[in-house]
Amino acid sequence: MNELGNAKKQEVGRWANNRVENSHLPFRRRERAMQRFRQMKTRQKFASVHANVHDHFSLERHLIDRQTYRERRSAALAEWQALVG
Repeated sequence: MNELGNAKKQEVGRWANNRVENSHLPFRRRERAMQRFRQMKTRQKFASVHANVHDHFSLERHLIDRQTYRERRSAALAEWQALVG
């Protein structure tokens, strides 16, 4: 880096890599949950069901206002109750 003249541009430190690692958090969380399964078939069955349920309840709160979020959340919970009950 010194030979290239980039010594001052290089970021080294304890949290220099946080931005990259934080982008992988959802994947790593799912990966950790999948370690509990012993068989691939069971893991795939869970993953397919979990993806559908997660998509149903993941309403992307940061993109909509509070009232719309509440209405959608109530509708999702009512639909879930109808399916389960």
